[in-house]
Amino acid sequence: MSGPTSIRESLLAGQQVLDRTTASIYRTQQISSNNEEVARDVVVDLGEQREALTRTRNRLRDADDELSKTRRILRRMAWHALENKILLICIIALELIIIAGMVYYKCQVAVVKSVQRVGRSANLVEKCRFRNFHKRVCAVTALNENQPHSSIVGAFGSKCACSWQNLPVAQNHARFYSSGTYPNHTKIPLPALSPTMEQGSIVSWAKNEGDKLSEGDLLAEIETDKATMGFETPEEGYLARILITAGTKDVPIGQLLCIIVENEADVAAFKDFKDDGKVVAKQNAPEPQAPAAAVVKPPAPATPVQQAKPTAAPSGAGAARPASSVGSDGFVKASPLARKMAAEKGIDLAINLILFVLNAVTSSGSNYLALQMIGGGTGPGGIIRAIDVESAQTSGMPGTVVPAASGIFLDMPVSSIRGVIAKRLTESKQTVPHYYLQTEINMDKVLRLRKEMNDMLKDEGIKISVNDFIIKASALALLKIPAANSAWMGTFIREYKTADISVAVSTDKGLITPIIFGADKKGLATIATDMKSLAAKARDGKLQPQEFQGGTFTISNLGMFGIKNFAAVINPPQACILAVGGTAAKALPDAKDAEKILVSEVMEVTLSCDHRVVDGAVGAQWLKAFKKFMETPSTMML
Repeated sequence: MSGPTSIRESLLAGQQVLDRTTASIYRTQQISSNNEEVARDVVVDLGEQREALTRTRNRLRDADDELSKTRRILRRMAWHALENKILLICIIALELIIIAGMVYYKCQVAVVKSVQRVGRSANLVEKCRFRNFHKRVCAVTALNENQPHSSIVGAFGSKCACSWQNLPVAQNHARFYSSGTYPNHTKIPLPALSPTMEQGSIVSWAKNEGDKLSEGDLLAEIETDKATMGFETPEEGYLARILITAGTKDVPIGQLLCIIVENEADVAAFKDFKDDGKVVAKQNAPEPQAPAAAVVKPPAPATPVQQAKPTAAPSGAGAARPASSVGSDGFVKASPLARKMAAEKGIDLAINLILFVLNAVTSSGSNYLALQMIGGGTGPGGIIRAIDVESAQTSGMPGTVVPAASGIFLDMPVSSIRGVIAKRLTESKQTVPHYYLQTEINMDKVLRLRKEMNDMLKDEGIKISVNDFIIKASALALLKIPAANSAWMGTFIREYKTADISVAVSTDKGLITPIIFGADKKGLATIATDMKSLAAKARDGKLQPQEFQGGTFTISNLGMFGIKNFAAVINPPQACILAVGGTAAKALPDAKDAEKILVSEVMEVTLSCDHRVVDGAVGAQWLKAFKKFMETPSTMML
């Protein structure tokens, strides 16, 4: 019995253990369910936190956008504030400039008044000087002719030519005022519109008598030795009188052009106005009581009087000049250049004119002009010009008869421009020690590049020439070899920091050299446009002085005329000039294979140098640099 009982007990115990295990499993399942719910709650909480974090990020992004907008607004406000400050500074600067201009204008007015006072003082000094000169000349003349001073007075008429009471108005000032018979007015003389101008021609008047003038208005067009330029009105007022009509040629500098008055009502008062220094028709001197002619030797007093033989007036002089070179005020009328030449040659124009009126002749002719030659100058109104002094010096004593033209040739008058060219080139060849360097340049790459660039610029109407490449290469070579970009200034050598290229242009009136300023900084298209405009203005005679005065280097190109090579004359004070010949086909060895022969376009150039400034090695270095730029034109773009 014990066996089954124990088995039953064991089974019961096992059943209990199983029940307990089942209960544990059940509890475990409950705990797991609870954990799952907790985990689910945690996941839900995490999702909610993630959403909250996302919302926070969005809010931060929105805040950052707002901050960026605020920064941009502040930046714009700062720029506006800076612009306002700059505008305020500009306004203040403009006000200061206006104030300075007003002060400058007042100073100019004061200077003009001072100059007028100095001019009046100069007149008084001139009167004193002329009074002493009058005494000296009359004493010398009376001593040599053994005749009283009254005979000289009679030779000139009622007033002696040396009279100090009727001196001319000082015309070394550009303008001056006077009063008395006429209302207050301003006299406008012919100004020097270029450094080499000695006389000019009145092409046309832009204003008529009685017209109102404003400062800066075009008053007249004047042809100088360089070009035809406009002459602007120097001050406001009314044009009262035109004293030199349009078309008048060879008017000397300082000749009175016109009269300007302040009030329109004063115009009528100058209807019959005549220039104070205008030359009147020469009057025949009455027969003096002394012999008709006498030999005067100024260095030796008490020379006996001799009877002079009649003299024949030279052709084109004396009788051909109806106007006298002595003004109604007794002052000798002569151009500044004529006075300078006479002073250099020891000629006293005043004494010569006194002797002319006395109909005297000199015994040696070494110190005085031939008298008939200066009886009346060839200039307007009998003004003595430089050509009168030269012709009198070469013609010798009175009585020389100039043979008439045979008709087998034509004498052409020398224009002002041609005269200046002749003078400057003669001085250059006589005073500048020239030497010459030549080289050949392969033009194949330049011609190809030129064609490509002209194809690109065809629609813009711009055409680049070979000369434009030469201008650009010359300017760059000058910067690379600055010693060649120099000028001889007499006591020092000036080295320029900019490359301003003068280009010779042939016109109907002569040669002129307009300038491409800063050619090293300009592109080829700009150089081509500028050169075309300057050449057109040069041929029309409308270049302004600032467009052809200056320059540091000159180019003369005759290649378009089929010239192979030539040597040009240096344009002082520049140190170099480049003479450019034409381009021609030439057989050259291949640079890569010496056995091959290539046909290339070759241009010959000649560099003329001033040996005082540019040594031979420097000239060769410049020519080498120029050759490199031309044969590799792409380097011009670097």
